[in-house]
Amino acid sequence: MNAARGFPAFAPQRAGARFATSWWGRAWVKAMEDTSLDHVLLRKGRAYAKTGQLGPITVSPGRIAAVAENEYDTVVRVEELTGAAWERFLGQVAAKAGHIAALLDRDMPHDLVEAAQDAAVPLLPAVGDLEPECSCPDWGHPCKHAAALCYQASWLLDADPFVLLLMRGRGRDELIEALQRSDVPAGDPAREPGGVPAAEAFALGTPPLPAPPPDDVAFTPPALEPGPGGDIGVDVDALGVLAASAASRARELLLRGRLPRLTEHQDRVRLAAEYGLGLDRGLEAAVEAWRYGGADGLDVLETPWTPPRQDLARARARLEAGWEGTGPPPVEAWRNRWTLGPLQLRYGRDGRWYPFTERDGGWWPAGPPEHDPSALVSGGRPRPTCQDR
Repeated sequence: MNAARGFPAFAPQRAGARFATSWWGRAWVKAMEDTSLDHVLLRKGRAYAKTGQLGPITVSPGRIAAVAENEYDTVVRVEELTGAAWERFLGQVAAKAGHIAALLDRDMPHDLVEAAQDAAVPLLPAVGDLEPECSCPDWGHPCKHAAALCYQASWLLDADPFVLLLMRGRGRDELIEALQRSDVPAGDPAREPGGVPAAEAFALGTPPLPAPPPDDVAFTPPALEPGPGGDIGVDVDALGVLAASAASRARELLLRGRLPRLTEHQDRVRLAAEYGLGLDRGLEAAVEAWRYGGADGLDVLETPWTPPRQDLARARARLEAGWEGTGPPPVEAWRNRWTLGPLQLRYGRDGRWYPFTERDGGWWPAGPPEHDPSALVSGGRPRPTCQDR
């Protein structure tokens, strides 16, 4: 059971005091500021934070809270990690000797956060991940009290990154206890992966990459044939798919200069969408989402989030302006999802709207995304997809 941590109220700060000197504290502040709809309220929030107009702060799983002037109750909610996500995170902490030592030394290593992100464990909040609430009459998102609470929370994060982990669901003692129970001891050099650091390998010198192939040349992945030696228990068909996928992504890397980093789950869905590998594992909806929008489409299918209000207001105006007849029906809105009868539109972090329709008791991807939501509807029905035409 996680216990809340209490912190005394911050005294008024000297002129010129800064918020968030650590990189993870700055990421916290950026997530809040990028969500804000009113820079005036942010300025007032900074002033409230620096002049000490909040009471003691309580940090507990999923929330931080304080009492502001006039006894206003101010809360900022953060989504807790699931049990499975915590297990993946513990694996990333235990995989490198320096991770837990850095945390205990009040540091949040960049590579730990990146490794956690690759394992689909979001530690730092992104735009829309912070949910401010306040009993004051201000309609700001966040209001000046919630903004002040976020700014003061950045000081707590600077001093102790375990505060962030507590917000995500587990505190310092519980995390260390879980690592001690793990069959992979934190910092065990014998369990470190082999190889050499990338910087050392690069210093040894590498041959130049070949020139990118012309865009107009058709690409044929290599085919694998069983070699001599008989059956050694390798699925040649599956290995051929993996070889073709590696060759295709290598070609894409040559053409574009970079590739997006995919989690294990994302790569599994990609292989199923592009090569039919693993379609028997209940990935049908995920595969359709990938084929329409890649990793962004998969994220829209699986992860609700709260977009900036100005984005939603702009989209609603477009929807109303583009609707033919008497106007669109009432929209049932929840976070990034708008439901209009049998049609649902979901707003992605890439700034596009994805159509979904009801099927088998759930919502399924129904077509490619659009920046304008009105382009996806016609009289309350989804726009025909390529398969419908």
